[in-house]
Amino acid sequence: MSTSITDAPDEAAVGAPLAPTARAPHRRRPLRRDPLFLLSVTVLGLILLTAIAAPLIAPDGPNVIDIDNLEAPPSAEHLLGTDALGRDILARVLYGGRVSVLVGICAVLLQIVIGVSIGSLAGYAGGLVDTVLMRFTEIVMCFPFYAIAITLAAIFGASTWNVVLIIGVLNWTGLARLVRAELLSLREREFVLAARSIGVNPFVITLRHLLRNAYGPILVNATIAVGGGILAEAALSFLGLGVAQPNPSWGNMLSSAQSLRVLSNQWWMWAPPGIAIVLMVLSINVLGESLASRLNPQHGALLRDLRRHPRLPGLHRPERSTR
Repeated sequence: MSTSITDAPDEAAVGAPLAPTARAPHRRRPLRRDPLFLLSVTVLGLILLTAIAAPLIAPDGPNVIDIDNLEAPPSAEHLLGTDALGRDILARVLYGGRVSVLVGICAVLLQIVIGVSIGSLAGYAGGLVDTVLMRFTEIVMCFPFYAIAITLAAIFGASTWNVVLIIGVLNWTGLARLVRAELLSLREREFVLAARSIGVNPFVITLRHLLRNAYGPILVNATIAVGGGILAEAALSFLGLGVAQPNPSWGNMLSSAQSLRVLSNQWWMWAPPGIAIVLMVLSINVLGESLASRLNPQHGALLRDLRRHPRLPGLHRPERSTR
């Protein structure tokens, strides 16, 4: 009688390790379950809410002088103390937040108008138009920001809207290059070629088809740029070339910290606006990173893998051969 092949497993294969299976695709976690996103939104919400409600929290305003409490430390009457002129620090921080956020948002809106317009025209037209616009963009990128900004502020004077114009006019180059790159990758897609073939206006194609599919990177860039605008305003105001006194902003409040006496003994005059700037900018950057991970799954997956495995396979240098 012939022997039959049984279904018993091979003895050599019993102890063999199992072959690695393909990892299931990572499911994107909703933003409402992302702790960093929730924390950044909470901090931003609190800052914006207190800035909006500044007239209710500090009804006397930021410029009321208490002659009996000059450079007074925090107390029940003045929760964050007073400055050298007897003005309430808490009121000035709240009203200064309004000015700083307004400058950051308006400057970014101006950057979007200039950067998206130039980037869209260069990316869609191509050819000589693209070359000329990109060379002009690179020339503007070569300008040192603070050197040009200080010069323009000294020429046109210190005011809120001058700061908005200076920041917006000098900081659009990165967004223009980003929009151009996105449109170069989208303009040869089938839906764009179909729109061209039926005679759709190029402006309509750019606005309704190309920019509509490139809103993600633009949104992330604009979100992070708000933090950069707040920092730029704080730097110019610290130098006395931004928001003019007596209007408060976080930057010109920090200008009082130039004295060693204030730095050493009167922390309440510079710590509150400094902490507000740090929290605001850090929250905006975390929010932008969360949006980038959400709108670009590959970017988010790479960040997750880098956090779990500092040295991923394929990222280290290959070993040298011993031969």
